[in-house]
Amino acid sequence: MKHIKYIIAAVLCVALTACQDKNWDEPSTVVSPYGNNSITEDNIVTIAELKAEFSDAIKNSKSKLVEKDMKIRGRVTGNDVGGNIYKQFMMQDATGAIVIAVNQGGLNGFLPEGQEIIVDMKGLYMGGYGKQPQIGAPYNGSIGRMSKDIWASHFKVVGGLSNVDTSVFQPVDFTTIMNDIDNQAGRLVILKGVTFDGADGKKTLTDGTTSGGNYVNTYVKVNGKNIIIRTSTYADFAKMPMPTTPCNITGIATRYNNDWQILIRKSSDIEITN
Repeated sequence: MKHIKYIIAAVLCVALTACQDKNWDEPSTVVSPYGNNSITEDNIVTIAELKAEFSDAIKNSKSKLVEKDMKIRGRVTGNDVGGNIYKQFMMQDATGAIVIAVNQGGLNGFLPEGQEIIVDMKGLYMGGYGKQPQIGAPYNGSIGRMSKDIWASHFKVVGGLSNVDTSVFQPVDFTTIMNDIDNQAGRLVILKGVTFDGADGKKTLTDGTTSGGNYVNTYVKVNGKNIIIRTSTYADFAKMPMPTTPCNITGIATRYNNDWQILIRKSSDIEITN
């Protein structure tokens, strides 16, 4: 009888262990340890629709509380992986792109490029920073960064951390959108065959004109217009010499009022073509 009891107990232990293993395995591919997994996938609006709803706040560089039950869904196109994008990241869907400002470092650790997310907009603020559409919190009459705790309760990683696909949004040719700054600001773009103004093989990406905070502006010409390449002195590639030959530059095309400002995400975003 004792032997039978031991056999039954052993079988129960194996079964229990198997159940526990199954429960631990499933969340790793479906549920993210970051964000708010209780967010439902309903009331989804496009990024273009969201921006249209808050167009007045955007164009006047103000902020406005989102009171409607509305969500946006898209993929991350830019983050702080290279140290040039600070406490914010960019997401994009088929209709457009937007900046999300969060008072938190290391966002690339759980919001890598290509990660699909849903953002629950109700209770967040939508507005414009220098007319750049941005999600965040009120700051000095405009819009700034929301706290990391507020952000954590307002986003969901769709499909878990394995749902990363950088091929969904390939960079668009900047020349095709450069005359539509109102609708295209925030997009992932590529500037093809451009040269840096004043490049001599020694000047670096941060040997340009200082422009607010720790950022420096250098310039390239696109269709005869000077376009700002904006680089933080803290970027991993800050001391990279400006190429003296034509190159392709991939980055996020943000705006400040009526000027384009291209934010390179990492050193590999600069590709020498000759």
